[in-house]
Amino acid sequence: MTRPEPEGAGATAAEGARAVVRRRRISVLLAVALLAYLIDLGSKLLVVAKLEGRSSPIDVVGDWMTLQVIRNPGAAFGMGQAMTLLFTAIAAGVIVVIWRIARRLYSLPWAIALGLLLGGAFGNLTDRLFRAPSVLRGHVVDFISVQHFAVFNLADSAIVCGGILVVLLSFRGSNPDGTTHGGGPAPRAEEKAATAEDGADEG
Repeated sequence: MTRPEPEGAGATAAEGARAVVRRRRISVLLAVALLAYLIDLGSKLLVVAKLEGRSSPIDVVGDWMTLQVIRNPGAAFGMGQAMTLLFTAIAAGVIVVIWRIARRLYSLPWAIALGLLLGGAFGNLTDRLFRAPSVLRGHVVDFISVQHFAVFNLADSAIVCGGILVVLLSFRGSNPDGTTHGGGPAPRAEEKAATAEDGADEG
């Protein structure tokens, strides 16, 4: 004879599964952000130490792609060079917005996209805070030069990739909280997987 489940037990289990999913998605977001940040930081330290002050760029793909260190006071790809302080504030604001979204994050693709945005924003914000000429007005280190295009860095690349992924997810109707634009729930495969993993851990 089986005992009936207490009223609300199913809802409690579902909420618990969603909490597990959210924690894992935040972990993915932070891992992607940390990886993007460390790669950007390491690349900037390397090129400043090895390439800054060279009279000629280093060819990577002929003269189509070269490496040369540029100190950029503006935004990504050299835009808005007279508004350094404004872009510092914008980068800080982006980080705050991403963290607020992460509080209701259940989608893995969104976790990756936001992680790329967060890591890239932190990468360039670090330059704004700690590089010359002064705090909050630091110039960002750019070093990847593509023919007929602006000079950029790996933080810019992470931001662009994250932004493209956000646009694609939005066009597909996917929201960060796992719902669709129509208001319906997204497939619950992630929750089922989390529940199965929890059961395996308990076993």
